[in-house]
Amino acid sequence: MSSISSVRNIISKRCLYNHSTQQWRFYPHQFTNTKIPKRSPSSLSHSFSTFTPKSKVGFIEWYLGKLNSRPILTKTITTSLIFAAADFTAQMLSSSSSFDLIRTTRMAAYGLVLLGPSQHIWFNLMSKAFPKRDVFSTLKKTFMGQALYGPANASVFFSYNAALQGESGDEIAARLKRDVLPTLRNGLMYWPICDFFTYKFVPVHLQPLVNSTCSFFWTIYLTYMASLQKVGTTSIL
Repeated sequence: MSSISSVRNIISKRCLYNHSTQQWRFYPHQFTNTKIPKRSPSSLSHSFSTFTPKSKVGFIEWYLGKLNSRPILTKTITTSLIFAAADFTAQMLSSSSSFDLIRTTRMAAYGLVLLGPSQHIWFNLMSKAFPKRDVFSTLKKTFMGQALYGPANASVFFSYNAALQGESGDEIAARLKRDVLPTLRNGLMYWPICDFFTYKFVPVHLQPLVNSTCSFFWTIYLTYMASLQKVGTTSIL
């Protein structure tokens, strides 16, 4: 009986039983003096997270990863989509029954080519010029935005749209004279609050996103202003 039990012990240690083929398979070197390594809970969780399906990764994590790997491209595409959505909304709110796809494409191209890259440069410049987040530094950033970036952006925006609509140099100048100053004046009731919040509480790499989100509502107003009829050249004389 002892010999039979010893054989069984050898089989149990060195063989595995395949239930599908109903056969024992012999492994001469496997399972001999083999110890299962102990794993800490943290290493087990790390291994589990390694095999977590990519579908579990949320959109926010994916977007933040793109901001780190390709910041300029991600910011410009985001701005372009927001501007296109804002123009689409503005057209839906207007009394016009026909949708102007060229106009929306023009707005998307402005966000992609001009505003997106300029936002990236501006917010990084402000963070280097005024690295602190105290109230005084935040107010200085807000003032610089209203005094420099805002007027420059509004002027480029109206000139860009007017030029693509075929207006001449004199007509563009007349449009700037008519539209830029009222736009900036109305912006004083909106943008300082948005800018102060952005500079004070939002990390630098997310500031263009927050700024573009604020721009969604403002762009509805801007696209309305940009769609106004051109000004006669006699009005600037």
